[in-house]
Amino acid sequence: MTEEDLYKTILEPAEGEIFKDKNSKFFGFAFPVNNEDQIKQHLEDVKKEHYSARHWCYAYQIGTETIQYRANDDGEPSNSAGMPIYGQIQSFEVTNILIIVVRYYGGVKLGVGGLINAYRTAAQLTMQACKIVERTINTTYVLKFEYKNMSKVMRLLKENEVEITNQTLELNCLLEISVRKNDGSRIFDLFNQFFGVEIKEL
Repeated sequence: MTEEDLYKTILEPAEGEIFKDKNSKFFGFAFPVNNEDQIKQHLEDVKKEHYSARHWCYAYQIGTETIQYRANDDGEPSNSAGMPIYGQIQSFEVTNILIIVVRYYGGVKLGVGGLINAYRTAAQLTMQACKIVERTINTTYVLKFEYKNMSKVMRLLKENEVEITNQTLELNCLLEISVRKNDGSRIFDLFNQFFGVEIKEL
């Protein structure tokens, strides 16, 4: 088993310990995310909850083989907030994650160095509060076959521990299956050689 089809992400939302510096308070929140709609929703929710804060800085990374990321300073000096937060996402080697750090201004400026340290530390405390899990990168295939071949197909799926994610069982059966990337070509060949079964990647 090789590592190339594994990635790390967080299991559930988490909240870090509050970081304080010169009366400013920094609250960190982490969320598991898969797309930008979820990111927008979490940002809106946190802004509503902490409506009297001064800044809601964040960074996210989504994807496994093709990575998308963004770091946002939300009015803080350039690269003093979003990138230090993103640095912690990279440091913990996680993806499909959003970290938001909310700042309540305490009346004393921290300077760029102070801000970088505060946002980095708040993000680090948040990451430390997360449950990090390892997942496999999977490929989805669709199997198409006649109902009479059902028992043979099901036996092959069971023998190879393949997960069925969706199914339509009629005269013509359609099964969506999720296969670990490293096993993908082996499973594809297995069904491709099976007379009466069509397989294609979704």
